Amino acid sequence: MRRLSVEWCAMDRVSALDEPLKKTLGAATAKVMAEHLDLHTLGDLLHHYPRRYAERGELTSLSELPLDEHVTVVAQVADARIHTFNQGRGRRLEVTITDGSGRLQLVFFGKGVHKPHKDLLPGTRAMFAGKVSVFNRKLQLSHPAYEPLSGGASAADAVDAFANQLIPIYPACKQLESWKISKAIDAVLDRSAEAVDPLPPALREGRGMATLPDALRKIHRPRTKADIEAARERLKWDEAFVLQVALARRRYADTQLPAVARRPVPGGLLDAFDAELPFTLTEGQQSVSKEIFDDLATEHPMHRLLQGEVGSGKTMVALRAMLAVVDAGGQAAMLAPTEVLAQQHHRSITEMMGELAEGGMLGGAEQGTKVVLLTGSMGAAARRHALLDLVTGEAGIVIGTHALIEDKVRFHDLGLVVVDEQHRFGVEQRDALRSKGKQPPHLLVMTATPIPRTVAMTVFGDLETSVLDQLPAGRSPIASHVVPAADKPHFLSRAWERVREEVEGGHQAYVVCPRIGDDEEQPKKKTAEDEAEKRPPLAVLEVADQLAKGPLSGLRVEVLHGRMAPDDKDDVMRRFSAGDVDVLVATTVIEVGVNVPNATAMVIMDADRFGVSQLHQLRGRVGRGSAPGLCLLVTEMPEASPARQRLAAVASTLDGFELSRIDLEQRREGDVLGQAQSGVRSSLRMLTVIEDEEVIAAAREEAVAIVGADPDLERLPELRTALDALLDKEREQYLDKG
Repeated sequence: MRRLSVEWCAMDRVSALDEPLKKTLGAATAKVMAEHLDLHTLGDLLHHYPRRYAERGELTSLSELPLDEHVTVVAQVADARIHTFNQGRGRRLEVTITDGSGRLQLVFFGKGVHKPHKDLLPGTRAMFAGKVSVFNRKLQLSHPAYEPLSGGASAADAVDAFANQLIPIYPACKQLESWKISKAIDAVLDRSAEAVDPLPPALREGRGMATLPDALRKIHRPRTKADIEAARERLKWDEAFVLQVALARRRYADTQLPAVARRPVPGGLLDAFDAELPFTLTEGQQSVSKEIFDDLATEHPMHRLLQGEVGSGKTMVALRAMLAVVDAGGQAAMLAPTEVLAQQHHRSITEMMGELAEGGMLGGAEQGTKVVLLTGSMGAAARRHALLDLVTGEAGIVIGTHALIEDKVRFHDLGLVVVDEQHRFGVEQRDALRSKGKQPPHLLVMTATPIPRTVAMTVFGDLETSVLDQLPAGRSPIASHVVPAADKPHFLSRAWERVREEVEGGHQAYVVCPRIGDDEEQPKKKTAEDEAEKRPPLAVLEVADQLAKGPLSGLRVEVLHGRMAPDDKDDVMRRFSAGDVDVLVATTVIEVGVNVPNATAMVIMDADRFGVSQLHQLRGRVGRGSAPGLCLLVTEMPEASPARQRLAAVASTLDGFELSRIDLEQRREGDVLGQAQSGVRSSLRMLTVIEDEEVIAAAREEAVAIVGADPDLERLPELRTALDALLDKEREQYLDKG
């Protein structure tokens, strides 16, 4: 009975914070908050934290004012005058103040001039706080906050109180300034006492953390910097802990699902394949394969993330897992994000397997199986054959795109799903494929984008993680250089000479452009750098034409992009792989999976328009054979720009994990998580996955212990209530699967 009453109490408090803002703040303010800031309830507003705090700080001398900084000065009004303009309709108050070391002008505009004109009479001594700007080559404060002072000791106290106050600055919008949000917070802050505390008391007390109501009061109205620090630490814990509890519950639920154990059969397909391998697997490939085989042998579904550097041999590891499943009587499906990549995987896997990929066919190996391709653009007859092979079990391995997910596709016994480049797929797509098994199939998720540990714990929180960080023997180093085309045009000319030299040496090259061209819609400007750069991004069709007629004339130059017909794309890739094309001018369709060992050079045009991880992925297409690779990052951005610094970072290291940290530090948290929090009503506001590794790791540890002891959280109703408030129940299972 006691537990029931505690639960009702927790629910009452949640419903109190679910109260619409309209009730407290009025319809007009609530409407603006909902439309422009996505704030709808008291709880939403209380969790709308300040992004920083303006410090009026130490008093500043007028002779030492720093430009563009918030300052506080104590000075005396020397002069105050109202000026009219716009034929008398506009009013401007100019106040000149002095502190003996210098003079400064204050300006007030519009209807707000009357009060300061009355308060700031010549001779008045006051404190003024604001941001220093320049107008007509003179420093000024525009609409500063001010506090008139009286004489004596009380003035010193007033200075101290005014100057040391921490002013919260909220994420705001044009329609609702930070100070108006601050007033709204004042109106609801007392209600923070009704917030449900998701942290179990023992955990909170053991780690010496404030209660949630106390943390909310301190984050919004801190008296000291220590208040802010304590509140942030506590609120980060809330976000990390509730998220990790949700993931731990998902992991626990997965361990309760039944699955068919798939153990490799001695003398079967896998052994026959391994016996034909012309090279030895790396230690990393062997140890990761063992982890996967151990998982496949259990009677609940494997959920494993395989992340590895570009070219570390993930496809080989995945293929061996698929062969083990076929040996055990099941089928394996590999889901690829593009037709180019699906065709590439199909081609490379059938080549690696040789006669083992021709099961049931004349000349095929006795223990072989069929490897089929299924894409949306296949002809009706080929598609019918592929579907029949799947439903009868003739095909042990299928490689395909989103076409695999369609309702018509049926498997005889789906035992393993391999998802390549996980970040390219939505939740529903991946889970739709998994649902085609008689029992939940095993799952292997692969990514060539290195993921820092904290992101893996947050975004892929229900997956066990394997890392391949060792490159196979014979892989060559890649030299990377930034080519500043605007500053040094001769560097670009030299780049094309280098491409010609590589081709003359018997090798091939890629040229990558951000855009296809033709009548393609122009991408919208996104950044200040884009705005400064009015020229549209370089396009494949124009660049290919210019190169064929100019610096690369006489070479066999072809194009590859996403708008080409699938057969044409496949034809170009086949001819490039066979060495019949010297230079392939392409979009990022070649970003992942494309494997042409003879391609040694890559020139990336407008490289500043690509992300760090994307550049690293692209660069991984060269240096895949015995000859060294060369990657040239062409940009017109000035040397001091952030874009150039980003490119310099890429050129300076081949360490994907280091680059992924740089990439994530430069992006907003929402971009980091992408749609990982599908189903989460409020995204992370305080936790930063790249900086808060200790908090996330500790929260994960606590969450695992709590869920292990009490999977349904029956003894922790407050935590369960907070979890329900955070998650849309129907989509809780998709929490980390964007």
